[in-house]
Amino acid sequence: MQEAKAECYGRWYLPAGRVEPRESLQEAVRREVQEETGLQCRPLTLLAVEERGAAWIRFVFLARPTGGTLKTLQQADAESLQALWWDRETPALPLRSRDILPLMELALQHQASPCHPPVLPVELPCRSVCQRFLLLFTGDNGSLWVLLETTAGAPHLPLAASSPSKAGQRLGAALPQLLQRCLAPPAMPVRPQGLLGVQHLGKDPGQSDGVCLTVVAALGGEGSQQQPEEEERAPPALQDPAFSWWEVEEGPLKRELLRRLQAASFLPIYS
Repeated sequence: MQEAKAECYGRWYLPAGRVEPRESLQEAVRREVQEETGLQCRPLTLLAVEERGAAWIRFVFLARPTGGTLKTLQQADAESLQALWWDRETPALPLRSRDILPLMELALQHQASPCHPPVLPVELPCRSVCQRFLLLFTGDNGSLWVLLETTAGAPHLPLAASSPSKAGQRLGAALPQLLQRCLAPPAMPVRPQGLLGVQHLGKDPGQSDGVCLTVVAALGGEGSQQQPEEEERAPPALQDPAFSWWEVEEGPLKRELLRRLQAASFLPIYS
């Protein structure tokens, strides 16, 4: 779409915009695409999540047109001047920013060979910007363990809230802080895998319009300091009694988690 904003007038960009109050992420996608291109669309999956801290998170969607017609110059308004399909062979248009080029390549790669199952935001309320951690340990005997935190008597996946007011603090800082709190030294290396899902409702501003990112990470693996064989069968010791390891028994959940880990089949997050 061709930009109508004064600071980038006449430049081209992918349809994009901010989520409005009381709007879900998918509603925002459909609205922005229609306003800026004239097309109606159906979101198919998230392709990636980009972040520069809790105050700036961009959700990149792959979508399919379902109706409407491309906006022409005669329909230009404050949202955009016009829209067109680009075949990647026609000489490149003057872009507002080249940051969309890797996203277009990512979409083509995903269409040719999906690296993760379709992921669409789950519409559940969340008060703030936070992360839910699925921290996994695999033993050399095929065992699989998940880190749990217990508060108010109920075990759950560890959570970390982020404050938009802390300028410059990336969301990625929360995982090392969690590990430093719960693991007894010497700490084992951790490998972030990506996102399992996104939770966002968008209703009731200030009450349920936050977002929760479910981050998957694996302890140990390549690059870790190997321990004696008898010690690799159990997860590392914990120093905070609020945390515990839960062993995932044989079954569909364990098989699916191991398969996704081996294939690195998670939504990428870029910081």
